Amino acid sequence: MFDSLSDRLGGVFDKLRGRGALKEQDVRDAMREVRIALLEADVALPVVRRFVDRVTEKAIGQSVLRSVTPGQQVVKIVNDELIETLGGDVTPELDLAASPPVVIMMVGLQGSGKTTSTAKISKLLKDKQGKKVMMASLDVNRPAAQEQLKVLGEQTGVATLPIIAGQQPTEIATRAMQAAKLQAVDVLMLDTAGRLHVDQQLMDEMKAVAGIATPRETLLVVDSLTGQDAVNVAQSFAGEVDLTGVVLTRMDGDARGGAALSMRAVTGKPIKFAGTGEKMDAIEVFHPSRVANRILGMGDIVSMVEKAAEAVKVEEAEELAKRMEQGKFDLNDLRTQLRQMQSMGGLGMLAGMMPGMKKAKAAMAASNMDDKVLLRMEAIIGSMTKKERANPALLNAKRKIRVANGSGTQVQDVNKVLKMHQEMSKAMKQIKKMGGLKGLAAMFGKGGLDAAMPGLGGQGLGGGAKGGLPGLGGPGGAGGPDLSKFLKK
Repeated sequence: MFDSLSDRLGGVFDKLRGRGALKEQDVRDAMREVRIALLEADVALPVVRRFVDRVTEKAIGQSVLRSVTPGQQVVKIVNDELIETLGGDVTPELDLAASPPVVIMMVGLQGSGKTTSTAKISKLLKDKQGKKVMMASLDVNRPAAQEQLKVLGEQTGVATLPIIAGQQPTEIATRAMQAAKLQAVDVLMLDTAGRLHVDQQLMDEMKAVAGIATPRETLLVVDSLTGQDAVNVAQSFAGEVDLTGVVLTRMDGDARGGAALSMRAVTGKPIKFAGTGEKMDAIEVFHPSRVANRILGMGDIVSMVEKAAEAVKVEEAEELAKRMEQGKFDLNDLRTQLRQMQSMGGLGMLAGMMPGMKKAKAAMAASNMDDKVLLRMEAIIGSMTKKERANPALLNAKRKIRVANGSGTQVQDVNKVLKMHQEMSKAMKQIKKMGGLKGLAAMFGKGGLDAAMPGLGGQGLGGGAKGGLPGLGGPGGAGGPDLSKFLKK
């Protein structure tokens, strides 16, 4: 979502970093470019002015201009101000500290993604916090809106209020409160009706429902793709309803990012969740500091580790660790790794979260390299027999032709997968020679992982340094074949 803004800001800061000393005019010139970049990203004008003025004031101070690394200092100031603009260091959380059932009311315009967001947040509360959740649709205007929430409830395993035709929103809210109390529900999610635009009828209906349910949280759902208009909608709602937070949907789209950067500053309400895809688990708690880091190309290692923790099953990780100890790594293990990468969001998502990987991500896009690469690789492995996966040495020329035909690829594609496996298998044997994982960990203090084992050096992860992560080495990396060249069609 922030790719365009991130690229523009990256270019500005590259110029600053390349200078040994900065003059006040250098900083002001850079801030002028930052202002243009923010305006092009559809950030609200008052927010841009406030942001640039604050950064300029701090950046032209003597401590920065006389610093040994003035360019880095300016980047830090911009990063700190971005975090402040997005909501500060504190990650906003849902306020569930009340006697159950705690009511969360979802409001917003029609088509903003309220119903889907209701189901996503319900699933998040059920799976991550162990809450007993019930959903109720109060949308009697949109055809099949109540049925949609019922289907989503079945998909996510969250209970929904039975539908009674002809009831009005206030009657449904009353019935939902009674049902939630009888069933000892922890959280009651109310999905209210939307309109095509903000009108008095919509506001009156929401106020009537709020009077009955007394929601602890009132979350406004806005579509980030609507850009500046999303901010105007949020401002309209904030003036009429006691909002407690914002949910931004379609953050994975090609929006310019202005809505996210403007929302907190304009409404004064924190962004609590960000929808990142169509799947029911594609929603994230909004962390201002992590988003700021992504915008400035600093990566988001914490989110990547969290995604890995969710994607990697403990049993699989333990099994792989045992096999690494023994120096074993077959094609079944490689297929497991590919599936885990897909469940973590694919190559593009991972590259966007890693520090210094902006150029690698751009190279991937330029070479038409996407997550279909992972699917093709998995298809090739899936076309092999159990014996072939366990013992790749069995794959002679005739078998390779069969595998290529079965996966809809070519023999050279099969060879590339086997080459990747071979490199990774070598790395596993090196780990065994060093005394297994314990021996490898003991060498971390002697120059880190790069010094301990060049073939696994993190610097080569798509960046072109000698010795990348096996199978994911960058162009020229000795650690493994370059994925950008794999299956390029």
